[in-house]
Amino acid sequence: MSRTRIITGLVLAPAAIAGVLWLSTPWLALGAAVLVLAGLWEWTRLTGLSDWLPRLSYVSANGALMAAIAWAAGPALFAFKAAALLGTLWWMMALVWLWRFDFAKADRSRYRILKLVAGSFAAVPAWAALVWLHQLPEFGPRWALFAVMLVWAADTGAYFVGVRMGRHKLAPRISPNKSWEGFWGGLAGAGLIALFGFKLLGLTWGDLPALVLLTVVAAVMSVAGDLFESLLKRHSGHKDSGRLLPGHGGMLDRLDSILAALPVFVVGKLWLGL
Repeated sequence: MSRTRIITGLVLAPAAIAGVLWLSTPWLALGAAVLVLAGLWEWTRLTGLSDWLPRLSYVSANGALMAAIAWAAGPALFAFKAAALLGTLWWMMALVWLWRFDFAKADRSRYRILKLVAGSFAAVPAWAALVWLHQLPEFGPRWALFAVMLVWAADTGAYFVGVRMGRHKLAPRISPNKSWEGFWGGLAGAGLIALFGFKLLGLTWGDLPALVLLTVVAAVMSVAGDLFESLLKRHSGHKDSGRLLPGHGGMLDRLDSILAALPVFVVGKLWLGL
Protein backbone atom coordinates (compact mmCIF):
# COMPACT_ATOMS: atom_id res chain seq x y z
CA MET A 1 0.00 0.00 0.00
CA SER A 2 2.82 2.40 0.81
CA ARG A 3 4.46 1.80 -2.58
CA THR A 4 1.17 2.31 -4.43
CA ARG A 5 0.48 5.44 -2.42
CA ILE A 6 3.88 6.88 -3.29
CA ILE A 7 3.57 6.08 -7.01
CA THR A 8 0.14 7.70 -7.20
CA GLY A 9 1.47 10.79 -5.42
CA LEU A 10 4.43 11.04 -7.78
CA VAL A 11 2.08 10.96 -10.76
CA LEU A 12 -0.46 13.46 -9.43
CA ALA A 13 1.83 15.99 -7.69
CA PRO A 14 3.58 17.34 -10.82
CA ALA A 15 0.25 17.84 -12.56
CA ALA A 16 -1.17 19.69 -9.56
CA ILE A 17 1.91 21.88 -9.20
CA ALA A 18 1.93 22.75 -12.90
CA GLY A 19 -1.77 23.59 -12.80
CA VAL A 20 -1.45 25.92 -9.82
CA LEU A 21 1.62 27.70 -11.17
CA TRP A 22 0.75 28.05 -14.85
CA LEU A 23 -3.02 28.09 -15.23
CA SER A 24 -4.76 31.44 -15.24
CA THR A 25 -7.02 32.04 -12.24
CA PRO A 26 -10.32 31.43 -14.12
CA TRP A 27 -9.05 28.09 -15.43
CA LEU A 28 -7.69 27.14 -12.04
CA ALA A 29 -11.04 28.03 -10.47
CA LEU A 30 -12.80 25.78 -12.97
CA GLY A 31 -10.42 22.88 -12.47
CA ALA A 32 -10.51 23.18 -8.68
CA ALA A 33 -14.31 23.33 -8.78
CA VAL A 34 -14.44 20.05 -10.69
CA LEU A 35 -12.20 18.35 -8.11
CA VAL A 36 -14.12 19.77 -5.15
CA LEU A 37 -17.46 18.76 -6.63
CA ALA A 38 -16.10 15.27 -7.22
CA GLY A 39 -15.20 15.20 -3.53
CA LEU A 40 -18.71 16.36 -2.62
CA TRP A 41 -20.17 13.54 -4.71
CA GLU A 42 -18.27 11.13 -2.47
CA TRP A 43 -19.33 13.13 0.60
CA THR A 44 -22.98 12.38 -0.21
CA ARG A 45 -22.20 8.67 -0.06
CA LEU A 46 -20.75 9.06 3.42
CA THR A 47 -23.91 10.83 4.60
CA GLY A 48 -26.08 7.87 3.58
CA LEU A 49 -27.45 9.10 0.26
CA SER A 50 -27.55 6.32 -2.30
CA ASP A 51 -29.88 7.49 -5.09
CA TRP A 52 -28.05 9.30 -7.86
CA LEU A 53 -30.66 12.05 -8.38
CA PRO A 54 -30.49 13.66 -4.89
CA ARG A 55 -26.71 13.25 -4.95
CA LEU A 56 -26.48 14.97 -8.33
CA SER A 57 -28.87 17.71 -7.18
CA TYR A 58 -26.72 18.41 -4.14
CA VAL A 59 -23.50 18.57 -6.15
CA SER A 60 -25.15 20.79 -8.77
CA ALA A 61 -26.42 23.18 -6.09
CA ASN A 62 -22.89 23.56 -4.74
CA GLY A 63 -21.59 24.16 -8.25
CA ALA A 64 -24.20 26.90 -8.69
CA LEU A 65 -23.11 28.41 -5.36
CA MET A 66 -19.50 28.55 -6.55
CA ALA A 67 -20.61 30.24 -9.76
CA ALA A 68 -22.65 32.77 -7.75
CA ILE A 69 -19.65 33.58 -5.56
CA ALA A 70 -17.49 34.15 -8.62
CA TRP A 71 -20.16 36.32 -10.26
CA ALA A 72 -20.78 38.41 -7.12
CA ALA A 73 -17.15 38.76 -6.06
CA GLY A 74 -16.58 42.25 -7.42
CA PRO A 75 -13.18 43.97 -7.81
CA ALA A 76 -12.33 43.47 -4.11
CA LEU A 77 -13.34 39.79 -4.25
CA PHE A 78 -15.36 40.31 -1.08
CA ALA A 79 -17.45 37.19 -1.68
CA PHE A 80 -14.36 34.99 -1.73
CA LYS A 81 -13.09 36.46 1.55
CA ALA A 82 -16.52 36.13 3.17
CA ALA A 83 -16.74 32.49 2.09
CA ALA A 84 -13.29 31.77 3.57
CA LEU A 85 -14.37 33.37 6.87
CA LEU A 86 -17.54 31.26 6.98
CA GLY A 87 -15.44 28.18 6.29
CA THR A 88 -13.10 29.03 9.15
CA LEU A 89 -16.03 29.46 11.54
CA TRP A 90 -17.44 26.12 10.40
CA TRP A 91 -14.18 24.31 11.13
CA MET A 92 -14.10 25.81 14.60
CA MET A 93 -17.48 24.17 15.21
CA ALA A 94 -16.27 20.96 13.61
CA LEU A 95 -13.64 20.67 16.34
CA VAL A 96 -16.48 20.37 18.86
CA TRP A 97 -18.20 17.78 16.66
CA LEU A 98 -15.00 15.71 16.64
CA TRP A 99 -14.98 15.82 20.42
CA ARG A 100 -18.61 14.59 20.47
CA PHE A 101 -18.01 11.53 18.30
CA ASP A 102 -21.53 10.07 18.61
CA PHE A 103 -23.30 13.28 17.61
CA ALA A 104 -25.44 12.70 14.47
CA LYS A 105 -24.23 9.11 14.21
CA ALA A 106 -27.70 7.60 13.77
CA ASP A 107 -29.03 7.16 10.24
CA ARG A 108 -31.77 9.78 10.38
CA SER A 109 -32.87 12.28 7.77
CA ARG A 110 -32.14 15.34 9.92
CA TYR A 111 -28.60 14.13 10.56
CA ARG A 112 -28.12 13.41 6.88
CA ILE A 113 -29.19 16.97 6.04
CA LEU A 114 -26.85 18.34 8.70
CA LYS A 115 -23.91 16.44 7.21
CA LEU A 116 -24.78 17.66 3.72
CA VAL A 117 -24.83 21.26 4.97
CA ALA A 118 -21.49 20.60 6.65
CA GLY A 119 -20.13 19.39 3.30
CA SER A 120 -21.05 22.66 1.64
CA PHE A 121 -19.46 24.71 4.44
CA ALA A 122 -16.33 22.58 4.15
CA ALA A 123 -15.93 22.50 0.38
CA VAL A 124 -17.12 25.80 -1.08
CA PRO A 125 -15.06 28.08 1.26
CA ALA A 126 -11.93 26.03 0.54
CA TRP A 127 -12.45 26.52 -3.19
CA ALA A 128 -13.02 30.25 -2.66
CA ALA A 129 -9.88 30.51 -0.52
CA LEU A 130 -7.72 28.84 -3.18
CA VAL A 131 -9.06 31.08 -5.92
CA TRP A 132 -8.53 34.21 -3.82
CA LEU A 133 -4.93 33.24 -3.09
CA HIS A 134 -4.23 32.45 -6.72
CA GLN A 135 -5.38 35.84 -7.99
CA LEU A 136 -3.19 37.88 -5.62
CA PRO A 137 -1.31 40.46 -7.70
CA GLU A 138 2.05 39.51 -6.20
CA PHE A 139 3.10 35.87 -6.04
CA GLY A 140 -0.52 34.68 -6.13
CA PRO A 141 0.13 31.26 -7.69
CA ARG A 142 3.06 30.75 -5.32
CA TRP A 143 0.85 31.50 -2.31
CA ALA A 144 -1.76 29.06 -3.58
CA LEU A 145 0.85 26.38 -4.13
CA PHE A 146 2.39 27.02 -0.71
CA ALA A 147 -0.99 26.54 0.97
CA VAL A 148 -1.48 23.22 -0.78
CA MET A 149 2.08 22.05 -0.23
CA LEU A 150 2.00 22.70 3.52
CA VAL A 151 -0.88 20.23 3.69
CA TRP A 152 1.05 17.73 1.59
CA ALA A 153 4.07 18.15 3.86
CA ALA A 154 1.94 17.71 6.98
CA ASP A 155 0.27 14.59 5.55
CA THR A 156 3.58 13.12 4.44
CA GLY A 157 5.35 13.85 7.72
CA ALA A 158 2.46 12.43 9.72
CA TYR A 159 2.27 9.30 7.58
CA PHE A 160 5.92 8.31 7.68
CA VAL A 161 6.59 9.35 11.28
CA GLY A 162 3.39 7.65 12.37
CA VAL A 163 4.22 4.41 10.55
CA ARG A 164 7.71 4.20 12.02
CA MET A 165 7.32 5.77 15.45
CA GLY A 166 3.60 5.93 16.23
CA ARG A 167 2.78 4.58 19.67
CA HIS A 168 0.21 6.90 21.25
CA LYS A 169 -3.20 7.09 19.57
CA LEU A 170 -4.43 10.53 18.56
CA ALA A 171 -8.14 9.78 18.15
CA PRO A 172 -8.69 6.02 18.46
CA ARG A 173 -12.46 6.10 18.05
CA ILE A 174 -12.25 8.17 14.87
CA SER A 175 -9.01 7.07 13.18
CA PRO A 176 -7.15 4.28 15.02
CA ASN A 177 -4.04 4.51 12.82
CA LYS A 178 -3.29 8.16 13.64
CA SER A 179 -0.82 8.84 16.42
CA TRP A 180 0.45 11.82 18.37
CA GLU A 181 3.91 11.07 17.03
CA GLY A 182 2.56 11.35 13.50
CA PHE A 183 0.76 14.58 14.43
CA TRP A 184 3.99 16.22 15.58
CA GLY A 185 5.82 14.83 12.56
CA GLY A 186 3.24 16.47 10.34
CA LEU A 187 3.63 19.84 12.04
CA ALA A 188 7.39 19.59 11.66
CA GLY A 189 7.00 18.87 7.95
CA ALA A 190 4.73 21.89 7.49
CA GLY A 191 7.15 24.09 9.43
CA LEU A 192 9.99 23.07 7.14
CA ILE A 193 7.94 24.17 4.13
CA ALA A 194 7.66 27.64 5.69
CA LEU A 195 11.35 27.76 6.52
CA PHE A 196 12.46 26.90 2.99
CA GLY A 197 9.71 28.66 1.07
CA PHE A 198 9.24 32.10 2.60
CA LYS A 199 11.67 33.82 0.22
CA LEU A 200 9.70 32.53 -2.78
CA LEU A 201 6.64 34.31 -1.40
CA GLY A 202 8.39 37.68 -1.35
CA LEU A 203 8.68 37.70 2.44
CA THR A 204 11.58 38.74 4.66
CA TRP A 205 13.18 37.12 7.69
CA GLY A 206 11.03 39.40 9.82
CA ASP A 207 7.91 37.82 8.33
CA LEU A 208 9.10 34.27 8.99
CA PRO A 209 7.72 33.88 12.56
CA ALA A 210 4.25 34.92 11.41
CA LEU A 211 4.43 32.59 8.41
CA VAL A 212 5.54 29.66 10.59
CA LEU A 213 2.67 30.35 12.99
CA LEU A 214 0.18 30.52 10.14
CA THR A 215 1.59 27.35 8.58
CA VAL A 216 1.41 25.37 11.82
CA VAL A 217 -2.16 26.52 12.57
CA ALA A 218 -3.24 25.57 9.04
CA ALA A 219 -1.51 22.20 9.44
CA VAL A 220 -3.38 21.58 12.70
CA MET A 221 -6.64 22.34 10.94
CA SER A 222 -5.68 19.98 8.11
CA VAL A 223 -5.62 17.21 10.72
CA ALA A 224 -9.12 18.25 11.78
CA GLY A 225 -10.27 17.96 8.18
CA ASP A 226 -8.79 14.49 7.90
CA LEU A 227 -10.38 13.42 11.19
CA PHE A 228 -13.76 14.80 10.23
CA GLU A 229 -13.87 12.75 7.07
CA SER A 230 -12.78 9.74 9.12
CA LEU A 231 -15.68 10.45 11.49
CA LEU A 232 -18.10 10.42 8.57
CA LYS A 233 -16.63 7.14 7.37
CA ARG A 234 -16.97 5.62 10.84
CA HIS A 235 -20.58 6.75 11.05
CA SER A 236 -21.39 5.32 7.62
CA GLY A 237 -19.28 2.17 7.85
CA HIS A 238 -17.09 2.96 4.83
CA LYS A 239 -13.32 2.48 4.76
CA ASP A 240 -12.64 4.99 1.97
CA SER A 241 -14.70 7.70 0.30
CA GLY A 242 -14.10 5.98 -3.06
CA ARG A 243 -11.61 4.04 -5.16
CA LEU A 244 -10.56 6.65 -7.68
CA LEU A 245 -6.92 7.02 -6.59
CA PRO A 246 -4.87 3.84 -6.00
CA GLY A 247 -3.37 3.79 -2.52
CA HIS A 248 -5.27 6.94 -1.52
CA GLY A 249 -8.93 5.98 -1.78
CA GLY A 250 -11.32 8.50 -3.28
CA MET A 251 -10.99 12.15 -4.25
CA LEU A 252 -12.32 13.23 -0.86
CA ASP A 253 -9.61 11.20 0.87
CA ARG A 254 -7.06 13.51 -0.83
CA LEU A 255 -9.03 16.72 -0.33
CA ASP A 256 -10.21 16.40 3.27
CA SER A 257 -7.12 18.01 4.83
CA ILE A 258 -6.96 20.75 2.20
CA LEU A 259 -10.62 21.64 2.70
CA ALA A 260 -9.96 22.51 6.33
CA ALA A 261 -6.57 24.18 5.90
CA LEU A 262 -7.28 26.58 3.02
CA PRO A 263 -9.92 28.89 4.54
CA VAL A 264 -8.01 29.05 7.84
CA PHE A 265 -4.83 29.86 5.94
CA VAL A 266 -6.48 32.70 4.02
CA VAL A 267 -8.14 34.24 7.08
CA GLY A 268 -4.89 33.95 9.03
CA LYS A 269 -2.92 35.51 6.18
CA LEU A 270 -5.25 38.49 6.10
CA TRP A 271 -5.21 38.85 9.89
CA LEU A 272 -1.41 38.65 10.12
CA GLY A 273 -0.93 41.04 7.20
CA LEU A 274 1.29 38.69 5.21
